Amino acid sequence: MKTLKFKTNIKCGNCVATVTPFLNEAVGEGHWQVDIKDPNKTLTTNTETATLADIRQAIEKAGYKAEPLS
Repeated sequence: MKTLKFKTNIKCGNCVATVTPFLNEAVGEGHWQVDIKDPNKTLTTNTETATLADIRQAIEKAGYKAEPLS
């Protein structure tokens, strides 16, 4: 399983609720989390099959932005 991290503009619990169905579909329920207390609003995913592009597309479908962190 690989861990991918993204800087996002997901800033509150309601934002997390909005992206939940999109991320659950892309990477699976329980395989992602957003640290809304972190200044970068870091999204961390653990996935075997989803790519950076898949996850970024899921976030954008929900109306948010995500940039990969190195």
